[in-house]
Amino acid sequence: MRTPGVGGRTFLKLLETHTPPQLFAESKAALLALGLKSDIVLAIKHPDWSIIDSDLAWLEQKNNSVIMLDDGNYPVQLKEIPDPPPVLFVRGNPKLLSLPQIAIVGSRNPSTLGLETAAAFAKTLSQHGFVITSGLALGIDAASHQGALSAKGYTIAVAGTGLDRVYPARHIDLATEIVNTGAMISEFPLGTLAKANHFPRRNRIISGLCQGLLVVEAAKQSGSLITARMALEQNREVFAIPGSIHNPLARGCNALIREGAKLVETTQDILEEFNHYIQQDEHIPTLILQSALDLEQQTLLNRVMFSPTSIDKLVEDTGTSVEVISSMLLILELQGYVEANAGGCYARLK
Repeated sequence: MRTPGVGGRTFLKLLETHTPPQLFAESKAALLALGLKSDIVLAIKHPDWSIIDSDLAWLEQKNNSVIMLDDGNYPVQLKEIPDPPPVLFVRGNPKLLSLPQIAIVGSRNPSTLGLETAAAFAKTLSQHGFVITSGLALGIDAASHQGALSAKGYTIAVAGTGLDRVYPARHIDLATEIVNTGAMISEFPLGTLAKANHFPRRNRIISGLCQGLLVVEAAKQSGSLITARMALEQNREVFAIPGSIHNPLARGCNALIREGAKLVETTQDILEEFNHYIQQDEHIPTLILQSALDLEQQTLLNRVMFSPTSIDKLVEDTGTSVEVISSMLLILELQGYVEANAGGCYARLK
């Protein structure tokens, strides 16, 4: 892995014919005959021991480990994908990687409702025995990890950097909490910085580890859609929460549903696909996206669009006074159903 010029594909190709000890014992001529370039052969015959010693020192620290492709702890689900990472660096409990997992992904800039939905679904699914897997990114990822942690459940964060750093840096406390009870993993060696091309590779691990993947909010051009399509290619169940046609953050989910993802309104919609995995507990609530408003409040809410809607328009549509409408909107805002926008307008959140 530390050999310059040896990426995952080359590594996997070499493993088809050699164990690592056999490879390092080969002559230069034999290595060249495998199709390796001369500089790669030179690096194999003369490793940079200072970097390797640093890796070994990291492995001696508490909670740190490495799982090789031929290791009994390597997750079977991940081994099934076309290009499984030959090495996984782990901080935390490596045994969690083989437990049933639901991945939850979505926008880095979600709505308040999106954050609440991700956290609530993660919490309930965690209570039913699933490990919640995500990518530690801002937005939906972080909310999903936090939802699982709030239920005292397990969560796995798949990193796009080496595990000696946390990206984004603001999630260092969250990462610490995840490591203490769950696991952080990465295919990238220590010292690897965050780069744009690392995250699609990270996403194939997120989808590869899980039994099913839930997309909570995603724009039309979104990395979450890439992850979802990888999941479909890997023969995983894909779920999406629908949204208004006027909400840009719903367009990705709606597109996935058109392409065959299962429309999700409750956690039961997910659980019924995985009856053989579920921990049955009559005290665990099934999360349902529904309101608890009186008829008058619900009627007004139904007239508030997901795009900015003016108070004047609501007065005109309902025939109710400005004072009454304003009072009801305040209640709806406090309960998280709408948010105030500029120009005396309100937009619906759920």
